Order: sequence, then structure tokens, then C-alpha cells
Amino acid sequence: MDPIESLNQLIAQEWELRLQEDPLFATSVGDTRYNDRLPEVSEAAEVRRAQAVLGFLSRLQDIDREALPPADQLNYDIFAWELNNRRSEFEFQSYWLAIDRMNGPQSFLPYMVDLSPFHTLTDYQHYLTRLRAVPAYLAAITARLQGGVQRGMVPARPAVAGAEDGLRGLAHGAVKDSPFYAPFLTLPAGVPAAKRADLQAAGREAVQQAVMPAFQALAEYVQTSYLPATRDTVSVSALPRGAEYYRFLVEQFTTQSVTPRQVHDIGQAEVSRIRAEMQAVIDATDFNGSFDEFLAFLRSDPRFYAATSDDLLKTVALLMKRMDGELPRLFSVLPRTPYGIKAVPDTIAPTQTTAYYFPATGDGSTAGFYYVNTYDLPSRPLYEIEALSLHEAVPGHHLQIALQQEMQAVPNFRRYCMVTSYVEGWALYSERLGLEVGFYQDPYSNFGRLTYEMWRACRLVVDTGLHALGWSRQQAINFMAENTALALLNIQNEVDRYIAWPGQALAYKMGELKIRALRAQAEETLAERFDLREFHRVLLEDGPVPLDLLEKKIVAWIDHGVQPARQAD
Repeated sequence: MDPIESLNQLIAQEWELRLQEDPLFATSVGDTRYNDRLPEVSEAAEVRRAQAVLGFLSRLQDIDREALPPADQLNYDIFAWELNNRRSEFEFQSYWLAIDRMNGPQSFLPYMVDLSPFHTLTDYQHYLTRLRAVPAYLAAITARLQGGVQRGMVPARPAVAGAEDGLRGLAHGAVKDSPFYAPFLTLPAGVPAAKRADLQAAGREAVQQAVMPAFQALAEYVQTSYLPATRDTVSVSALPRGAEYYRFLVEQFTTQSVTPRQVHDIGQAEVSRIRAEMQAVIDATDFNGSFDEFLAFLRSDPRFYAATSDDLLKTVALLMKRMDGELPRLFSVLPRTPYGIKAVPDTIAPTQTTAYYFPATGDGSTAGFYYVNTYDLPSRPLYEIEALSLHEAVPGHHLQIALQQEMQAVPNFRRYCMVTSYVEGWALYSERLGLEVGFYQDPYSNFGRLTYEMWRACRLVVDTGLHALGWSRQQAINFMAENTALALLNIQNEVDRYIAWPGQALAYKMGELKIRALRAQAEETLAERFDLREFHRVLLEDGPVPLDLLEKKIVAWIDHGVQPARQAD
């Protein structure tokens, strides 16, 4: 068989299996064939998926990569990178770590409502089937957690504490207020009038008798059985093969061949550089006092905090409309998919970070959403809003991910591929782009930008400190408190996130540093030929790629750009 045809067939078969194995993912990408199902989360299912990955890898190795044209070589390389990562995750048995305070069924199952279509009676019938499957699904999650306990594969206690509250939040309250019942509050014209009362009654019954008791049961298990079995140690290195696993995670999330110590040292150097820039901003204000006193001032002065949740959301909305108008100065290609702004749901807000982005389905049926945490407003300073919003919405996550989903003539897996160092590196790079189009004019807002950059630099130090260098949780909190203006609640949530999700936080700064280095190389080499909008087009046009592949691409673009000058010589 022709190598191109063989590769395309293999990629298509893996994609189809991926949709079958993860019906929620299928729904999220606009494929409705499995909307009446939830994923299977048993150990047997994990083994089955791992065997499939090995089979795909074996077949991929039989394809002659060098016989492929450049576009298909890129497909090959990204596909191989994804498969190898999934194989390693299975080998390290990370699937036993199925819940923590920020990740788990309490955080992703409610988003079925945002992802699922609700246009016809059939849509609602499929959704009801899913709701009725929640007890079996959560029972399987419980079994997986217990299996991890038996094998010594359990997370650190601070990473889990609070998950039971999020679970319980979905188990209590009035049915009409449950996020799972929201689709039944207003039924579309596609549902026959004669069916509406019965449909709403079925929805109430499913939520009250299936969903809520199942979340209550899992909350009880987590609180009474799982939490006491979690680790007192915070380092992932305490797990079986933990040190080796962390080294894998460092390379997976940075997509670079670096050691934990190298990342730690890069972080320390960045902290020192950014600290000097922060001091320069302080010196430019009329504040008289030390760095620590300035941080205390920012954390306590009422002028820097919204009075109500609506005030915070309105501030965000106005800011984003300003940036929307500046995007053509930075980009020649913009996405068609719109984005909206929502508050983080109350049931999970206390254990969630400051904000996050939830992508559109990619089929045009939903928008992307920038979720802002309005819980505990004294922990949500307004001077951070510019950097936060540029990161999460535009020109950060929404712009990049929407363009990715709108890519043409690429396999489906490329439209939804997640290379964290690229995706988060781009979003952090986007924060700095605000300087180029008139943002951060207020010195406190510019200090907020720097404290966000400092936050990501501190992650390099803290994540590696926790998981490779023997740091305690309090040591990590102290380091963050001494070097950022983040509120203490945010710092504690962040440190617990690093404990729960080792390595992931390294992607932001390491990715941003690589993108900035490639831009600097292009600016220096191309000089007056450098076009920022063109650089961004080339950077974004293929979607997320591992950073070694991105570097090859940008270097080739630079070389092509200087060729006419060389010929003239």
C-alpha cells in the first residue's frame, strides 16, 4: 500500500477507536454517535486501550516516513509523539490516580451540558441515558480508586482534600438548581409539546434518583476511605517508579530533553530577572516601602478588588472587547469561532484556579468560553485581569485553539491535539503581546503582568522542587508568596495543583521561552524583512506541535526569508 494511504488509514482507524473509547470526547468534538454513553474506566478497559496503542505504534513503524511528503511527515511525527506518550502513561499506571480536588468527575461531568446538543427529542433521550449511567460510571471510578489504594498508587493528601466538597456540591440542593437538570428548564421547539412534561419529569427523576445519590456515594468514599489512604508525602517520586515517572513528565510536558535540575535552574534565573523588572515598576510609582510591603499593599487595598461578581465579569468583558479590536494589528488570520465569558460554577469554584478556557466543540455548534472564578472576590485582584484575560481568551487560548479547530486538510486528531508546551507557551507569550497594542498602561496592571510571568517562572522552581528536590508543601507556598503578588488562597490552590498534576505547570514558561527565543532569532536574522503578523501566521498555522518540530519549522521559514538577500550578494 502507498505510504500516504497507509498512514491516513492508520490515523483514521485510531481516531475512530478513540471516539468509541471516550464518548465524552466524541461529544466534545461534535460527533454525536455515542451521546448516550459514558466512558468505560475499568482496569480491563485501560489494558485494552494500551494494547491498541501498541498495535498502532507497530503499524506506524512499518510505514516509511522518508517516503512521505513534508505535510504527512508532520502528521506522522505528531501521531507517533501522542502514541508514545499514551504508552508511557499506561506503563507508569497513572490511570489509578483518577481524582483530585481540581480534576475528576466532579469537574468534567457537569460540562456534558455545555458540550451536548439539545435540539430534538432524541438528543434529550440520549442525555437521559447518560444521566442514568452515572451511578455505574461513578461506581467504576470508586473501584479504580480502590485499586490504586491496593497498589500504593495514590495521590498526596493536599491534592485530594476538597474533592469531596465538589462531589457533595453535585449531590445536594434542589433538582432545578443542579447543572445536570439545566437542559430541561427550557425545552427547544424541536421537542414536541406533548412530550415536554414527561421529559422534564424523567429529567427530575434521573437527577434526583441516579445522579445525586451517585455523587453522594463517591463523596462518602473519598472522605471516609480514600483521603485517609492518600500519601503524607507530596512528591510524585514517592510512587512506585515515581522518580522515573517524573523525569518522563518533565520531558513530556516541556517537549524538550531537559532534566528536573536544569528546569529548576532556568526557573531561578527567570525569577531573578523578573524580580528586577517588578522592582523597577514599583520604583516608578509613588509607593515608599519594601517589595514585601508593596505586595501587602496590593493584597489589602480595596481599590484593587471588585465589589461584586458582576463587577468582575463586566471588567473582564470590557477588557476583552478592547483586545478584540486590536487583534488585526497582530494577526493576518483570525478564527471564525466566537467566545463567551462565564463564571466558574459555584459547585467547584472554591477548589478551582483563577480562570480557565473551555474550547468550542469545533463543529460550529458551540462557542468557546472563558471561565472566570468569582468565588472569594478578595482573592481576585483587578490588576491581574489584563494578563489573565489575554492568556485565557484572546490572543491566548481561544484564538489559538479556535484556529486549530478550523484547520483544513489535516487529520481530525490534529484539530484536537494537545501539546501543552505549545498551547500554554503560546498563551503566556500572548500576555506579553498586550504591551505591543497599548495594554498595561497602569503601573499596577503592568505589575500584575509581571507577577503572572513570575508565577509561571516560580512554577519551574516549585514543581521541580516538590517532585525532584525534596521541597515541602509549605516551602513551595512560601517561595510563591515571597515572589508573586498572588493572593494566599490562589497560591495554596496552585501549589496543590502542582502536587496533583506533576510536570504540567512546567509547560507554560518553558514553552514561552522557546517561542520568544524563536521570535528573537527571526527578528535578528530577518531584520527589516521581519513581519510580526507573518511570524504569528507561521507559528499558528499547523496547530500545536512539539517544540523541537516547531523550531525546525521556524528555522526553515527564517532561512527561506533570507534567501533573496543571499542571492543578491
